[in-house]
Amino acid sequence: MFDFQDGNGPVPAKRHINPDGSEGGWIADTAKVAKTAEVSGYAQVYGDAKVSGNAWVSGNAWVYGNARVYGNALVDGDASVSGNAWVYGDALVFGNAKVDGDTNKQGLNNETTN
Repeated sequence: MFDFQDGNGPVPAKRHINPDGSEGGWIADTAKVAKTAEVSGYAQVYGDAKVSGNAWVSGNAWVYGNARVYGNALVDGDASVSGNAWVYGDALVFGNAKVDGDTNKQGLNNETTN
Protein backbone atom coordinates (compact mmCIF):
# COMPACT_ATOMS: atom_id res chain seq x y z
CA MET A 1 0.00 0.00 0.00
CA PHE A 2 1.18 3.52 -0.79
CA ASP A 3 -0.44 6.94 -0.46
CA PHE A 4 0.12 8.96 -3.65
CA GLN A 5 -1.29 12.07 -1.90
CA ASP A 6 -4.05 12.35 -4.52
CA GLY A 7 -6.95 12.23 -2.09
CA ASN A 8 -7.57 8.49 -2.48
CA GLY A 9 -5.55 7.46 0.59
CA PRO A 10 -3.30 4.39 0.54
CA VAL A 11 -3.85 2.16 -2.51
CA PRO A 12 -2.28 -1.15 -3.58
CA ALA A 13 1.14 -0.38 -5.04
CA LYS A 14 4.66 -1.73 -5.35
CA ARG A 15 8.17 -0.56 -6.12
CA HIS A 16 9.22 -0.87 -9.75
CA ILE A 17 12.16 -3.13 -10.53
CA ASN A 18 14.27 -1.35 -13.14
CA PRO A 19 15.95 -3.08 -16.08
CA ASP A 20 19.27 -3.14 -14.17
CA GLY A 21 17.57 -4.92 -11.24
CA SER A 22 17.54 -1.89 -8.93
CA GLU A 23 14.48 -0.98 -6.90
CA GLY A 24 12.72 2.01 -8.38
CA GLY A 25 9.86 4.38 -7.61
CA TRP A 26 6.27 3.59 -6.65
CA ILE A 27 3.77 2.15 -9.12
CA ALA A 28 0.06 1.82 -8.30
CA ASP A 29 -1.42 -1.57 -9.16
CA THR A 30 -3.80 0.25 -11.53
CA ALA A 31 -0.91 1.72 -13.55
CA LYS A 32 1.28 -0.15 -16.03
CA VAL A 33 5.05 0.17 -16.38
CA ALA A 34 6.99 -1.95 -18.88
CA LYS A 35 9.95 -4.00 -17.69
CA THR A 36 12.07 -2.04 -20.19
CA ALA A 37 11.18 1.32 -18.61
CA GLU A 38 13.08 3.01 -15.77
CA VAL A 39 11.24 4.51 -12.79
CA SER A 40 13.81 5.69 -10.28
CA GLY A 41 14.28 7.92 -7.27
CA TYR A 42 11.03 9.08 -5.70
CA ALA A 43 9.13 8.99 -8.98
CA GLN A 44 5.51 7.84 -8.93
CA VAL A 45 3.21 6.35 -11.56
CA TYR A 46 -0.44 5.95 -10.61
CA GLY A 47 -4.04 6.07 -11.76
CA ASP A 48 -4.38 4.48 -15.19
CA ALA A 49 -1.04 5.87 -16.41
CA LYS A 50 1.26 3.82 -18.66
CA VAL A 51 5.03 4.05 -19.07
CA SER A 52 6.56 1.89 -21.80
CA GLY A 53 9.42 1.42 -24.20
CA ASN A 54 12.73 2.80 -22.94
CA ALA A 55 11.07 5.74 -21.17
CA TRP A 56 12.53 7.13 -17.93
CA VAL A 57 10.60 8.65 -15.04
CA SER A 58 12.98 9.85 -12.35
CA GLY A 59 13.64 12.30 -9.56
CA ASN A 60 10.38 13.40 -7.94
CA ALA A 61 8.40 13.16 -11.19
CA TRP A 62 4.76 12.06 -11.32
CA VAL A 63 2.90 10.35 -14.16
CA TYR A 64 -0.79 9.88 -13.43
CA GLY A 65 -4.36 9.94 -14.67
CA ASN A 66 -4.55 8.43 -18.15
CA ALA A 67 -1.13 9.81 -19.13
CA ARG A 68 1.22 7.91 -21.44
CA VAL A 69 5.02 8.18 -21.48
CA TYR A 70 6.78 6.02 -24.04
CA GLY A 71 9.56 5.65 -26.56
CA ASN A 72 12.76 7.26 -25.27
CA ALA A 73 10.95 10.04 -23.39
CA LEU A 74 12.32 11.36 -20.09
CA VAL A 75 10.26 12.88 -17.26
CA ASP A 76 12.56 14.13 -14.49
CA GLY A 77 12.90 16.50 -11.57
CA ASP A 78 9.60 17.80 -10.18
CA ALA A 79 7.86 17.45 -13.56
CA SER A 80 4.46 15.87 -14.03
CA VAL A 81 2.52 14.32 -16.90
CA SER A 82 -1.19 13.93 -16.21
CA GLY A 83 -4.71 13.84 -17.60
CA ASN A 84 -4.80 12.34 -21.09
CA ALA A 85 -1.38 13.73 -22.03
CA TRP A 86 1.10 11.73 -24.10
CA VAL A 87 4.85 12.34 -23.99
CA TYR A 88 6.83 10.22 -26.43
CA GLY A 89 9.71 9.86 -28.83
CA ASP A 90 12.79 11.69 -27.55
CA ALA A 91 10.77 14.19 -25.51
CA LEU A 92 12.29 15.70 -22.37
CA VAL A 93 10.06 17.02 -19.57
CA PHE A 94 12.04 18.25 -16.58
CA GLY A 95 12.36 20.85 -13.88
CA ASN A 96 8.91 22.00 -12.76
CA ALA A 97 7.30 21.39 -16.16
CA LYS A 98 3.72 20.17 -16.34
CA VAL A 99 2.12 18.44 -19.30
CA ASP A 100 -1.57 17.81 -18.80
CA GLY A 101 -5.03 17.71 -20.32
CA ASP A 102 -5.23 16.31 -23.84
CA THR A 103 -1.71 17.41 -24.78
CA ASN A 104 0.51 15.24 -26.99
CA LYS A 105 4.17 16.23 -27.08
CA GLN A 106 7.10 14.83 -28.97
CA GLY A 107 10.48 16.45 -28.43
CA LEU A 108 9.24 18.65 -25.54
CA ASN A 109 11.98 20.57 -23.68
CA ASN A 110 11.21 22.02 -20.25
CA GLU A 111 7.93 23.57 -21.35
CA THR A 112 4.87 24.10 -19.19
CA THR A 113 1.64 23.16 -20.92
CA ASN A 114 -1.85 23.52 -19.40
